[in-house]
Amino acid sequence: MSEPAGGAIEGARFSDDRPYGILIVDDEEAILESLALTLGTDYRVFTVTSGEEGLAILEREDVALIVADQVMPSMSGVEFLEKAIERNPGAIRMMLTGYADIGSLARAINEGRIYRYIAKPWEPDEVRLNVRRALEAYALTSENVHLAAALGDANERLRAENLYLRREVERRYGFDQIIGASPEMERVFEVMEKVAETDTTVLITGETGTGKDLVARAIHHAGSRKERRFVAQNCAALPDTLLESELFGHKRGAFTGAHADKQGLFAVAHRGTIFLDEVAETQPGMQVRLLRVLQDGEIRPIGSSDTHNVDVRVIAATNRDLPEEVKEERFREDLYYRLRVVEIPIPPLRARRGDVPLLADHFLEAANRRMGRSIRGFTNAAMDRLSGHSWPGNVRQLENEIERCVALSGDVDILGVEMLSDELRVGATTSVAAPRDALLNDAVDALKRAMIRDALQETGSKTGAARKLGIPRQSLQKMMKRLEME
Repeated sequence: MSEPAGGAIEGARFSDDRPYGILIVDDEEAILESLALTLGTDYRVFTVTSGEEGLAILEREDVALIVADQVMPSMSGVEFLEKAIERNPGAIRMMLTGYADIGSLARAINEGRIYRYIAKPWEPDEVRLNVRRALEAYALTSENVHLAAALGDANERLRAENLYLRREVERRYGFDQIIGASPEMERVFEVMEKVAETDTTVLITGETGTGKDLVARAIHHAGSRKERRFVAQNCAALPDTLLESELFGHKRGAFTGAHADKQGLFAVAHRGTIFLDEVAETQPGMQVRLLRVLQDGEIRPIGSSDTHNVDVRVIAATNRDLPEEVKEERFREDLYYRLRVVEIPIPPLRARRGDVPLLADHFLEAANRRMGRSIRGFTNAAMDRLSGHSWPGNVRQLENEIERCVALSGDVDILGVEMLSDELRVGATTSVAAPRDALLNDAVDALKRAMIRDALQETGSKTGAARKLGIPRQSLQKMMKRLEME
């Protein structure tokens, strides 16, 4: 059963249901017919009598294996295989040879990149075995190529996603995401900008809910370590025994349940930043270990006798009065001064009431996006209540209040006093100071309107007016909207 030169014999398929094509090039018709009969029941076999015809087959057919005679009149087997590499570099190459010409064999190995020789005369079973092994190698190589391409695509997607996430993190934790235009917050921003580009240890102090975590992240993402890890740990969330393992790691078998080595957060944050929230909640033993890290840059996992150097910037935070804690001997004085290289006190919201409208508008926009609402703002009376409240829970409490209002707002387009929580509504009506506060707020609003009108008339634009008033243009727009100014 022979096929004319340049023809194909259809055969069986491999287990993955893909037919493999085999190209056989030999100037002897008998050899072509013999190999076609040997392989034709299992594969698609293309037979040609010259290298030129073989190259033409490679241009139009999917070939997995090339078998070429070593000696042919117009183009030798080595020359043909060299040209075949250019057209189909993935195909496996084998050579037929009737004698051992060492020079030709060496050239074929080096330049034709042959997989194996088939010596004349051959045994059919041996040929089938060699061909099967060659095609298994082809399948493995093809799979590796596909996997490498898929891995390359996945890596490219990951790089794009990482770039997006990095930009999103920088946007989310940038200085402009800390809302405030009051003199108190301007002083905070000034210190943050100065320490961001340094590796100085920073202590952030302030009441619960003032945004100490946000300040710490903003400092990290504005500094030279922003490409490295930012790791946060609330020291009040774990007992000291677990906190020690979490921060410094442990060796396998160091204690019951330590089934494997664990890397601590200081090691994870190497060359980055670690944020120790509520650091005043630590016990004396843990404070000693923290002091060692700050002094020597060394950590020692639990159960290990070896120390490791780490390069970590430390930012700590607390809502306690640390000087009082030191005085009462609940906090080490030397650790306090190590942490307090630069202190950033975050003012409570009641100390910067002028920022309440900006914060309220910011939280309203965020809640609108999350809940699919389109509430335009607050009535003057509602904003007066928000601005006049003491906010013991600070910015976090204000954010929760606005989110609650939006969640319960229904289809209203502006939030009034009736939408506020009982604490704000009842507290405002029963307070003796409330009428005076309301009069003061009205006077302040009137002064703001007058200053804004004067700035607009003088500069002729909102951008110029905002620059003259010393506030961002966005803040001016929000203020004009709240004051119901055209």
